[in-house]
Amino acid sequence: MDAQLIQLVNTLQDTFSNLGGELDMPQIVVVGSQSAGKSSVLETIVGRDFLPRGSGIVTRRPLILQLVHTPVPETPGPHSYTEWGQFLHIDKKFTDFDEIRKEIEQETLRVAGQNKGISKLPINLRIHSPNVLDLTLVDLPGLTKIPVGDQPSDIEKQIRNLVQEYIMKENCVILSVSAANVDLANSESLKLARQVDPQGRRTIGVLTKLDLMDAGTNAMDILTGRVYPLKLGFIGVVNRSQQDINSSKSMKDALESEEEFFRSHPSYRSIAHKNGTRYLSKTLNQVLMNHIRDKLPDMKARLNTLMGQTQQELDSFGDTAVFGDENSQGALILRLMTQFARDFISSIEGTSLEISTKELCGGARIYYIFNDVFGSALQSINATQNLDSQDIRTAIRNSTGPRPSLFVPEVAFELLVKPQIKLLESPSLRCVELVYEELVRICHNCSSVELQRFPRLQAQIIEVVSELLRERLGPTSEYTQSLIAIQAAYINTNHPSFVASSMAAAQAKRSSSPPRPKVLPQRPSSTEPVNGVLSHSADEEDDSDGVSTPMNSRDGRSTSVPIGSSGDRSRLSSASGTDLPSSSIASSTARAHSRPPQHRAHHQHHPPGTSRPASASAGSGGGGGGGAASQAKETFLGYFFGAQNGSQPNGVASHVHDSFGAGVGPGGSTTMNASASLSAAAVGGVAPIGRELAQSPPLMGLMAGKLGPDGNSAAFDMKSLGKHIEALPSDGNMASHTREEMETALIRNLIQSYFNIVRQTIQDLVPKAIMHFLVNNSSQQVQNRLVSSLYKPPLFKSLLNEDEAIVAERTRVKALLDAYKDAFKTLSEVNLKST
Repeated sequence: MDAQLIQLVNTLQDTFSNLGGELDMPQIVVVGSQSAGKSSVLETIVGRDFLPRGSGIVTRRPLILQLVHTPVPETPGPHSYTEWGQFLHIDKKFTDFDEIRKEIEQETLRVAGQNKGISKLPINLRIHSPNVLDLTLVDLPGLTKIPVGDQPSDIEKQIRNLVQEYIMKENCVILSVSAANVDLANSESLKLARQVDPQGRRTIGVLTKLDLMDAGTNAMDILTGRVYPLKLGFIGVVNRSQQDINSSKSMKDALESEEEFFRSHPSYRSIAHKNGTRYLSKTLNQVLMNHIRDKLPDMKARLNTLMGQTQQELDSFGDTAVFGDENSQGALILRLMTQFARDFISSIEGTSLEISTKELCGGARIYYIFNDVFGSALQSINATQNLDSQDIRTAIRNSTGPRPSLFVPEVAFELLVKPQIKLLESPSLRCVELVYEELVRICHNCSSVELQRFPRLQAQIIEVVSELLRERLGPTSEYTQSLIAIQAAYINTNHPSFVASSMAAAQAKRSSSPPRPKVLPQRPSSTEPVNGVLSHSADEEDDSDGVSTPMNSRDGRSTSVPIGSSGDRSRLSSASGTDLPSSSIASSTARAHSRPPQHRAHHQHHPPGTSRPASASAGSGGGGGGGAASQAKETFLGYFFGAQNGSQPNGVASHVHDSFGAGVGPGGSTTMNASASLSAAAVGGVAPIGRELAQSPPLMGLMAGKLGPDGNSAAFDMKSLGKHIEALPSDGNMASHTREEMETALIRNLIQSYFNIVRQTIQDLVPKAIMHFLVNNSSQQVQNRLVSSLYKPPLFKSLLNEDEAIVAERTRVKALLDAYKDAFKTLSEVNLKST
């Protein structure tokens, strides 16, 4: 029964070596330094020369040696053999042990290579002989210190790791081989054995080369366990020397010489029966059987666990019985499609059981796209980033045509704001693409282990869902584009947020401008003597003389509006700035022509470049309008007309008058001509009056204040008109028109205000549109689309075509499970009684 027990273990070991089982079989591992005599000990146990020999490292792969005792046949036939060897990797019996040596060398070179490197892949060899006891031995590479030749630099570390991988298993018995002619304290094999077996319960010590010790020395203290105690003890052996091997000394003669050495040695004579190779073989056989019996309960428990794990792994591959039944095939496909649709929806909603904690996935990535990626892209767009002041001024001028505008043209605002709204289209479409890509990624990640069995079915499911997503991508992108087009189709200037933002911009502009002192406009000195004398009179008489300024009535005739009160003058002064505006000049000229000569003679003329005191126009609030009443009537139009915007350049005063001033009546009123003349002459500081005033042609627009080649105020010819129009925006010496600056700033603020409204709307509507048209629609239709596209009986067989690798793996797992069951049944029937 004990022999059957070892043979059973050997059979299980071969089976699990082929199938890759995880059951650790009880075995004896031979560990020792290089040239300590490990191979010689094994050959002596077997009784034949079969291991490779040479200098340096020879054993470079683990050799699992199974010795099987075979009785001699009573009637040997002509082709019967009593001893033979058989490798696990080749189906052939080797009766010549020299061929066994060559096969070991070739197999070592095939795997480990030519560079003296090592490999963890073992070589399994079973030897049948009537001269051996049932044993299982593992020969490992010898421990070394320094790489020799072309060995790897870390050869020592590789060998140590390989040895520790074997001896650290509890089912392993360590056979530590040490040379007697070397101090035992330097034994590397005992050092490694102590690390994994500190109490020495599963370690057997073997001392070789006892015949090579120095004269007068012996190893009695070691063999009797007084130096290094081991539970299984030390056994001394004497192997063949290299000279004996060269002279082809037989194993039988070597065993007899060994016995004679122990019997005749004066020190070892008393313990000769406990030393030698024969005693070592019996001891190893007995230790291995006892070890197997001790480990049988653990082996059965381990087998029980492995059977459960292997059965679960086999169940994951599914049952092969469904391949013959069409109804079972349809039910399997329907279940897999339903599971895929459920996983797809749960990944989007965040209810999946397999939620990653390392990165965002599924619906969380879609949320990140909406709020971080798309939101940041919209916020990074500047509403007027590609609009400079010249573009805005050009749009305003082009939208008014040949007529001057009284207010900011709405056509210019719409013309400028629509291209800015189009800037939101690109990030919106990119948001749609990102969400589509994320849904495709979710589709590829929703593959279960069972679905992976059928690669064709998995590929078809992914293709159907991807096609559904592509179908929904088109309508989603079109609707997103329509959202931008809708915003650009109608500019709603009555939006509450737009009006409030515009008024806030006006208030911010008004509050940021520094307060300017209110001064009266300077009246130009007259160059025409009155009665031959240049008279100067005080201006204060005009403050209460009640003169009126001529205005054009609806019927084209000039009318007069009284401006005698100080309140009216305050409004005129604050509305026109500090320099001499055309409206004030027009009023002053009309007033000068309407009063009697004695009144004109009393006017006081100030030198050019000086201004009148501010108190002259800040008098007591008369009329109906000064003080708080005037401030209460300020509106957004008051801001637009520049009540707080400093002085105007003299060179463009006539243009301001053209935009704001009165028209010319049918009767040919001189109010406009006088205003234009004084405005043109204001550049030189001299205002023409009388006959000069009537003969001076008004210079308007680009020709205002220009002189011809002869020095007269003549318009340029038409050939130079294009040159002046092109040069006007880039002329650094000419200051920007105050009105145009105000219009440009106002348009820019209005664009920014309206663009913010549209941006907020798009940032809210685009994610909603994507969720409705793409995400929710796909989630609702995915299962119906899968069933309508793939649930067809003619396709069942092709869809359930398994991968070849999975079929092979299922076969291997099934064979391993059967081996586990057989081993468990056999171990349960083993007689546990010791012989």
